[in-house]
Amino acid sequence: MDAQTLQHVQLFDKCTNFTKAREVQRTGLYPYFKPISQSEDTVVTIEGQPRIMMGSNNYLGLTHHPKVLEASRRALERYGSGCTGSRFLNGTLDLHEQLEARLADFLGKDGALVLSTGYQANLGMISSLVGRSDIVLIDKLDHASIVDGAKMSYGQTERFTHGNLQQLERLLEKHADRGTMVIVDGIYSMEGDIADLPALIALTQKYGAALAVDDAHSIGVLGPKGDGTAAHFGVIDDVDVIVGTFSKSLASIGGFIAASESIIHYLKHHARPLIFSAALPPANTAGVLAAHEVMVQEPERRERLWANTARLQSGMRSLGFEIGPSETPIVPILIGTLENTFRFWRKLFEAGVFTNPVVPPAVPPSECRLRTSLMATHTDEQIDFVLETFSQLGKATGII
Repeated sequence: MDAQTLQHVQLFDKCTNFTKAREVQRTGLYPYFKPISQSEDTVVTIEGQPRIMMGSNNYLGLTHHPKVLEASRRALERYGSGCTGSRFLNGTLDLHEQLEARLADFLGKDGALVLSTGYQANLGMISSLVGRSDIVLIDKLDHASIVDGAKMSYGQTERFTHGNLQQLERLLEKHADRGTMVIVDGIYSMEGDIADLPALIALTQKYGAALAVDDAHSIGVLGPKGDGTAAHFGVIDDVDVIVGTFSKSLASIGGFIAASESIIHYLKHHARPLIFSAALPPANTAGVLAAHEVMVQEPERRERLWANTARLQSGMRSLGFEIGPSETPIVPILIGTLENTFRFWRKLFEAGVFTNPVVPPAVPPSECRLRTSLMATHTDEQIDFVLETFSQLGKATGII
């Protein structure tokens, strides 16, 4: 065997040696990559059976709204199926610029920039703004795109324990002589809690650091108009950068960065995920514009979302389930071990309830959970069915 062949075999050893997922698949408990054959908003068809969808980020229930679907169809006919180029070159549409102007006004910033995914928005923002002599401080529960954006930057990265502002202040004091960015999630996707922006602002302003907020789960959920975490706390002018996605409340795919005009101008010419990736397709862009219009025109959707949240949270707590610090439509149900979590997921799935199992490395081994999330379009009857199913199965399995 020559050296080149040996190197090739060694490279792929990690693939052949990865057996954990196959072992779970053989038990029949593997919960991932379940293909949905049909979707009717809060109900999906998987393996030929309808299931109540309790794992979606479709908070306002807009993926099936007729205005959103019609806007997408019109854009498809007018612009075609894709942009076939990057925003930097031939891929910018008037729709992109309309959406950017809408977002900037909505979020109270000078400008905005639309990218093809929310993941790319964080990659582009952090890797472009954090330079070699700079440092980025991130919460240990920040989204993976924040972690990866920090890795892509040429700066230093340090992490602080979730919500530990004393530890954060020690880091800020330690690096007070450097360009520093603090970035947090507005709503944490695995816990359902909200970042303490007023306290974070006090610290970042004290030490001259920039503050960025990932509002992926906050747009459409928090704020008087669904305008996010900064608006929720009334501190829009004190947050330097807001990043978000269209794949949740805005019922599509794509991402954005909102900030001052000078920051947006800089990112247009330095953010590699923007410059070297094809632009957001026309139908998706038009769908986001329509979804945003519906969100603004129908505030009762957000009111209904919060009513549903209260119904599920109070119901789970009264049944004896542990849902942690959740204060939003993200409601994690703590189960414990990985095996118990997969078994409970399977029983719920068979009973017609779809949830998301969250296991290591996303959470510690003893804190595995089922992540549920509410939609504005869930009915009382659906939520009650979910609660009754959790109750019966929880008692039968000894979880409660």
